[in-house]
Amino acid sequence: MSTEERIEKLRELREQSIKADNQRAVDRQHDAGKLTARERIELLVDKGSFQEIDPFVRHKTLGFGVEEKRPLGDAVVTGWGTIDGRTVMVFAEDFTRFGGSLGEVVADKICKVLDLAMETGTPVIGLKDSGGARIQEGVVGLDGYGRIFERNVRASGVIPQISVIMGPCAGGAVYSPVLTDFIFQVEDTSHLFITGPDVIKTVTGEEVSMDELGGAHAHASKSGVTHFVVSDDREAMEEVRFLLSMLPSNNMEVAPFFTPSDSADRADESLTTIIPDSANQPYNVIEVIESIVDDGEFYEVHEHWAGNIVVGFARLDGYTVGIVANQPAVLAGTLDIDASVKGARFVRFCDAFNIPLITLVDVPGFLPGVDQEHQGIIRHGAKLLYAFSEATVPRVTVILRKAYGGAYLVMNSRAVRADFVFAWPTAEIAVMGAKGAVNVIYRRDLAEAEDPDTLRDQLVADYEEQFNNPYVAAERGLVDDVIEPRETRPRLIRTMEMLRNKRETLPPKKHGNIPL
Repeated sequence: MSTEERIEKLRELREQSIKADNQRAVDRQHDAGKLTARERIELLVDKGSFQEIDPFVRHKTLGFGVEEKRPLGDAVVTGWGTIDGRTVMVFAEDFTRFGGSLGEVVADKICKVLDLAMETGTPVIGLKDSGGARIQEGVVGLDGYGRIFERNVRASGVIPQISVIMGPCAGGAVYSPVLTDFIFQVEDTSHLFITGPDVIKTVTGEEVSMDELGGAHAHASKSGVTHFVVSDDREAMEEVRFLLSMLPSNNMEVAPFFTPSDSADRADESLTTIIPDSANQPYNVIEVIESIVDDGEFYEVHEHWAGNIVVGFARLDGYTVGIVANQPAVLAGTLDIDASVKGARFVRFCDAFNIPLITLVDVPGFLPGVDQEHQGIIRHGAKLLYAFSEATVPRVTVILRKAYGGAYLVMNSRAVRADFVFAWPTAEIAVMGAKGAVNVIYRRDLAEAEDPDTLRDQLVADYEEQFNNPYVAAERGLVDDVIEPRETRPRLIRTMEMLRNKRETLPPKKHGNIPL
């Protein structure tokens, strides 16, 4: 065969690899509101940048009706491309071939991409649309999942890993995405669960629909498994591209810098009046965040879960920062189990990838209740404490209003090595609220008083004047400065600039033992 004939043969094979063997399968994919694996990749990466890996591999299975169906590339498309000029590794499960099921060669292809990503310090994006393990390959398929899981764990904290659930993802397959850093889930077309509705009905008698069990909103608002909900495949690819613009390529780099259009000296007068006069009146902390960050652009993570704490990415003077803030508009901003887990996970991600942290504090304490105690609020609350204490990235705290008790300590206080702690004049830093403190300290006096309500009001006012203000903590050096709210943005920018070259190491050890 001549060289020209070989080249022509190669072109034919590549064309065969790109075209689905069964057009009906492609039509069914489109009818279901889903794009094909290659269409998704084209939307994800920069135009013309995708370089495929292993387009000619085929499965080796004999028997069980699949020996005559050996499409090139099997049921996954793998390779690399660029997003905004930065290299990313991609694998996209192909539901039009064997329902995207995972067999030996599919696992081989995914493992190769994960290995290359770790070797080159490149983010990896997995587009999940699969019927699960390929039954015809038995334990070999299960072993393939295990090999992928092991690489997900090894890559954790080394390269950003993003999973996009765009179709079914069930059984053992769910553990790969949950081991990655962020999960996007497409409404209506995606489902994520270990055991399906039929199995649950058989075992427990409970009846539940696919969406109620494993749909995007169920996992985004109830389980906390899903970080972002998107309406369709196209929006998913746009959102992944935007998220990556906030992240470094690996743990040895910093996130991309974008020249800001927002002035570093901008003061916002609206912050002066955003805290209500009544200590029990809520406000939306996201308005505070948007007033501080560049162009008011805040990319919230886990928006629909544990709303009493807010986490997400923004930029300050062009540099990516991670923001953790109590949300007084939900459960008065108290910390509960879900909020603690949500905050801890985000803090650990930012610390792993050199993203500085800003903490906005307005927390009256941990959520009281028998259920919270019995479900382990002590253990789960300690996760957030552990995460902040372990973090070595620049960390700056701003106390907006309440900072009471153990929750004050957990929210990146000076005691857990925050680099700087600022407070607004409205800050209240104490063991507990004034009324509760007075009831404890003056219990006997109140019980013996002729007019206990009047006495209590006077004692509360005295306590607030003496203790529930930021100046007591500032006298002790636990607050570095009391600042005007309008000056928060420029103060944070100047502080972060000073901390940019911060170097801190932890004691030598294999790893800590976080209270899981």
